[in-house]
Amino acid sequence: MNPPALLTLACSLLPAALMLAAVPHRRSGPAAPAWRRFRALAWLALAGALASLGAQFVAPAAVAAAMPAGLGVTLAGAWIAVLVQLLGTTIAAFSSRYLAGEPGQPRYVAALGGVLAAVHLLLLADHWLVLIAAWAAVGLALQHLLCFYTDRPFALLAAHKKRVADRLADLLLVAAAALAWHQVGSGSLSALWQTLATGPAAWPLQLSAVCLALAVVLRTALLPVHGWLIQVMEAPTPVSALLHAGVINLGGFVLIRFAPLLEAAPVARWLLVAAGLLTAVLAGLVMLTRISIKVRLAWSTVAQMGFMVMECGLGLYTLALLHLLGHSLYKAHAFLAASGAVEDTRLRLMRGSVAPSLASVVVAPLVVGAVLWAVLSAVALVLPGAGWPGWWTALLALAWAPLLWQPAQRHPDAPPAWRGALTGAAMVAGLVLAACVGHALPFGVSDAPLAAAGWVALAGMAWLYLSLTLMQTRPDLLSGWRRWSYAGFYVDEFVTRAALRLWPARWTPAAAQ
Repeated sequence: MNPPALLTLACSLLPAALMLAAVPHRRSGPAAPAWRRFRALAWLALAGALASLGAQFVAPAAVAAAMPAGLGVTLAGAWIAVLVQLLGTTIAAFSSRYLAGEPGQPRYVAALGGVLAAVHLLLLADHWLVLIAAWAAVGLALQHLLCFYTDRPFALLAAHKKRVADRLADLLLVAAAALAWHQVGSGSLSALWQTLATGPAAWPLQLSAVCLALAVVLRTALLPVHGWLIQVMEAPTPVSALLHAGVINLGGFVLIRFAPLLEAAPVARWLLVAAGLLTAVLAGLVMLTRISIKVRLAWSTVAQMGFMVMECGLGLYTLALLHLLGHSLYKAHAFLAASGAVEDTRLRLMRGSVAPSLASVVVAPLVVGAVLWAVLSAVALVLPGAGWPGWWTALLALAWAPLLWQPAQRHPDAPPAWRGALTGAAMVAGLVLAACVGHALPFGVSDAPLAAAGWVALAGMAWLYLSLTLMQTRPDLLSGWRRWSYAGFYVDEFVTRAALRLWPARWTPAAAQ
């Protein structure tokens, strides 16, 4: 192997190796040396991830040829590796200050390094066995972070429910791998893509896609197994940032990675659209009833994961990848700046809350749709072929319409209505431009829109917008529905009982000790 090939191989494997090396040998003792070691290795790993991404642009063939069997680098995986390592380095720096004086910090460092190493290995997976082992290792290492405070029963219960969901997902992944392996004759994902390119997928591959979709639903905390993601708020705030900004998004990457398999299995795509749409709608309603900042952010993550899974089912893989990147950065900032969010909430309460006017609620989707059409038309002149299907434009018009809502009663110190409308329209135009620019970036993915499911998703989003409108303008009409929404529709209660029956466990502090 020539020196350039060795260099590209080293850059690709460096992040996973360095994060594994960052795990301290002793899980007790002073924390300062463990943090210093971790920070130094984390910065080197970030440099390695950036070099690996650069190598994908300069010499992708050399990178592919240098990788050992079972591993491979994709352009999308290289982008996410940079994001994961950047977030991991930032969260580690925050954690060292957040946990100052806490016992057990070397144990925390070890678990954090293990999570990041397993995530990097998953991003490199080009074999079913590597994928399954890496994803299982992510969950096992994360358990130690979720249970960092062993005297908090709800943290222990949430970790147990996640353990149950992970083991069920592992079984589904093993079934998906066995079906694909039997049909292809190899566990290599590259061999699977070659088989799918030769013609229609046989029924074992279609069933493999369904098992994969169900496994992703379990791993990404979609309804009805979302409860553990809400209850892990008992863990330290930087753990929540790591979970919501990085680990939970891995399901989206796996779906994008398996796009050829999904495109050959319409049943799996419809399953993803149905599960994602239902989760996005119901979690979006529940989120509006929450007061706690962290819990509201957690429900927001559930809704966003549903939206991202729905995008993958619809075949909008580029938008799903952009969603993954943007959501990760936003959630990391939101959790790490949660104390500032509390102050912002107090200021909003002092100003008082006013329901939006019915006229603005009705007109806003039309205005947003006009802005979307105008910006997309202008972008198409510069970037032919840019954009997305019309039903997705209409769906975005409903999703971004609240940016243009105007209060029914304006505060004396508030800016005039026209200024707020222009600000909202400018934000919509900026979001569209950012999406178009991101769509033009080299991510190494291609879209395959599923039009029939797109219209179903648009109908679901219209129903959500109507519900939000009634809750804002006529809350008395939905008083009963609001009580159900506040209770999370009692879904998690049934799942908790089922999980404890399926896998009995004691989750009190005494049992943990």
